[in-house]
Amino acid sequence: MRLISCALAASLAFTACMPAFASESPELRGSIGSKPQYVLISFDNSGSNALWERSRALAERSNAKFTYFLSCVFLIDRADRKSYQAPGESNGRSNIGYAASKADIAKRLDNIWRARNEGNEIASHACGHFDGRTWTKADWIREFTTYKQVLRTAWAKYGSDPEPEGWKAFVDTEVRGFRAPYLSASPALLSALKDLGYAFDASSVSKGPALPVHAAGLYQFALPTISEGPEHRPVVAMDYNMFVRHSGGFERADHLNEFENRAYDAFKGAFERQYKGERIPFQIGIHFTLMNGDAYWRALERFTSDVCTKPDVRCTTYSDYLKQTGAEAPVAVVPAVSRKVTGSGI
Repeated sequence: MRLISCALAASLAFTACMPAFASESPELRGSIGSKPQYVLISFDNSGSNALWERSRALAERSNAKFTYFLSCVFLIDRADRKSYQAPGESNGRSNIGYAASKADIAKRLDNIWRARNEGNEIASHACGHFDGRTWTKADWIREFTTYKQVLRTAWAKYGSDPEPEGWKAFVDTEVRGFRAPYLSASPALLSALKDLGYAFDASSVSKGPALPVHAAGLYQFALPTISEGPEHRPVVAMDYNMFVRHSGGFERADHLNEFENRAYDAFKGAFERQYKGERIPFQIGIHFTLMNGDAYWRALERFTSDVCTKPDVRCTTYSDYLKQTGAEAPVAVVPAVSRKVTGSGI
């Protein structure tokens, strides 16, 4: 549970201080049934091979496509950790460790390539899972440059099979989205993403489901706060925020079914409000870390199986959402610095 302990204090802060929120664009709201209901489900870190396989099986049986925000340290063997240095950090340091072995990386590379070929999206979660709130634009460009280098060379270094044709082109052209660790974004980050040609950032939080905003060629998506629990208090639609809400960030094996049902009810309730209403895209964020057993993964699996099979629901990737809704035209135009983003997750 290294990932949990590294981020607990940052995420607990959300319960005391809600972030600044993005709001949906009223001129772009739809009427009931006038357009598909989009659901955007994403996974952060994307390390565990068991969870790669579990999520890929879920996508296949539920008619869903997912976005995986991959941390590049999971494509670096621990013996090679000195090859990575994050801005302002000592050589070889990572908040979430490294891959367990070269064989572990080879299996992960196979899962990544299979997931991509199955229609899912691979996006960036940077490398060592550091809070880059104070990083400069140059720091972020350095981290993104490292990220691409690690991905481009990973198959040649660790793959058990010959590198598939198109791997480097995939890294160079298809990894076009980003989510900041801890949801900790900044103007310097957004500027770096724009200069490097990324299409979207998914590091914000919004008060309820919201349309993405668009500025200078970059789309900004926000995980919504949703009503949760018997008191219907708002919580970010992300497993870790529910983990902190439900059990203070500590495992509670005696309440797993309760936590699963609460998460499922929160996801389904937020979805139904959009499905029967304005049909603003609904987003969920999940980690490749099991919390409170696997309560939140079970809730996600129930939710995905229930809603993604509906004929007028499209559970798709961030990039495919932009393509299907006309990414070349702005979704909601705002000044480049008007949308404040504040960390509230891991």
